Amino acid sequence: MLRTVAASRYVTPLREGGSLPAIVEADDDGMYVLKFKGAGQGAKVLVAELIAGELARALGLPVPELVFIELDIDLARTEPDPEIQQLIRESAGLNIGLDYLPGSMMFDPIATQLDEELASAIVWFDALVTNVDRTVRNTNLLMWHGQVQLIDHGAALYFHHSWSDPLARAHDRFAPIKDHVLLKLGESDRAGSMSDSRRSSRPSASAKSCRSCRMHGLRAIRRLVRRRRIARSIESICCAG
Repeated sequence: MLRTVAASRYVTPLREGGSLPAIVEADDDGMYVLKFKGAGQGAKVLVAELIAGELARALGLPVPELVFIELDIDLARTEPDPEIQQLIRESAGLNIGLDYLPGSMMFDPIATQLDEELASAIVWFDALVTNVDRTVRNTNLLMWHGQVQLIDHGAALYFHHSWSDPLARAHDRFAPIKDHVLLKLGESDRAGSMSDSRRSSRPSASAKSCRSCRMHGLRAIRRLVRRRRIARSIESICCAG
């Protein structure tokens, strides 16, 4: 179950991302990256962040802790920037935050080599949640204490921004996966050894780990649905005053 904290101080904006996130301090003395429901495409981005993030956690993938953050409209009075004031006012109530990871660095696909099974699991997960935003241009992966951390899933589940013919679209291939930063690396690593004919008759380690992750993912989805965690959390974000 997600914890709920109250924002006590607006620290600094992060001028990146569609939700115009900011670092805030909360009443538990923790620091969080706050995603505002009043920014960008509204609460749907936060819903995607919540569903994808908690599903990734259920799959055993490394994700910073997600929390609900209560945002008091009075915080806007202490901010000199009119844009930030308006954003706080429009986001009063319940929002989503991620644990702030001080000292973390953006994942460099050239300098850092991920474990093959972990990389395969991340690619499979992003295909599952239709995440279009983990590319070479914007990896949305952090390195923290030597471990990769998955962040920023607001662009996932993009179908919920347009519900035209959802049954037909459910059978579509997820074409944007071809631009995934980790898939690109995997392809380049394999390119030099394609002359080995045995590879064509024996499943690769990546394929095996993807199948394992797929089964694990389906079990995780069933567990989440049974517990109704996702449904309750979505209702909290969308219906909170």
